[in-house]
Amino acid sequence: MPTRRVITFSRNVFLPLTTVCRNRCDYCGFRTPVYDGCVLLSNRVITILKKGANLGCTEALFTFGERPEEERGFSEIISAMGYNTILNYCYTMCKKSIAIGLLPHTNAGILSYDELEYLKPVNASMGLMLETTARLPAHRRSPGKKPAVRIETIENAGKLRIPFTTGILVGIGEAPRDRETSLMVIRDLHRRYGHIQEVIIQNFCPKERTPMCGVTSPSTSEMCSTITLAREILPAEIAVQIPPNLIDVASLIRCGVDDLGGISPLTPDYINPEHSWPAVDDLREVVGDAELKERLCIYPRFIKMGWYDHRIEALIKQLEQKIQERLA
Repeated sequence: MPTRRVITFSRNVFLPLTTVCRNRCDYCGFRTPVYDGCVLLSNRVITILKKGANLGCTEALFTFGERPEEERGFSEIISAMGYNTILNYCYTMCKKSIAIGLLPHTNAGILSYDELEYLKPVNASMGLMLETTARLPAHRRSPGKKPAVRIETIENAGKLRIPFTTGILVGIGEAPRDRETSLMVIRDLHRRYGHIQEVIIQNFCPKERTPMCGVTSPSTSEMCSTITLAREILPAEIAVQIPPNLIDVASLIRCGVDDLGGISPLTPDYINPEHSWPAVDDLREVVGDAELKERLCIYPRFIKMGWYDHRIEALIKQLEQKIQERLA
């Protein structure tokens, strides 16, 4: 009898510590200038973490604009809170998350080797979208979107044995050949270091009041061919993920999707707030004959290999048990 196909997901809370960012991507609706209250304060972070834990979440997704200290006035704000940088603040919030019972996963934009090493002990996994290896007009005002610097961050994560998520953004001006090249770069980095857990194939969604507000999203057919390409290029152990709030999951599952990423019962998708998360029960319907299975933000093979710090070992085991009980 053939094995039933499994589609995985993680139950999370989304915590944007700041929307201030040095990049000015033509498609971004997330970035804001510096303003009073531009940092999500610790009491609010803790409230969200506790509510998430009560709702059965296992992951805290920490994200923020890239290198916000390069924006005038931000350093004064973070300093007044008692921190040198947003990374220091993130480290402290990750520790709070662990104490409350959620595994941190941080996506902070490009980071140096030392910065990745600093955050590693308080994160079960980390991530950075490669987006594309092409140099595009959409990134002309975004120093952090230079392909070489993003590849370097992903490579350094491999050197540090950090379970890692990356991906490509489809429809921002790249050619089909660029997508293939990007996927091959990710494949080759994984062959070298073995650290890529999943690759997100994300469709561009136009945002109002952005330079690319009039650009059309990629079609379902185009997304299917890109997912199929990813599944052909990437090693089988890497999950191919799509965002279930941005795309027609039912039409694309057959194209080679393995994972639906983080889904929150509490917080919105702050990057795409106009697209609400689907309910888990609804996703069970959409995946058809496949089995929808919950996972942690650190994949099982990395747990077996011990790719995590001793200070989160007990929590990993505890949350693994909780998931098993939910599945029983």
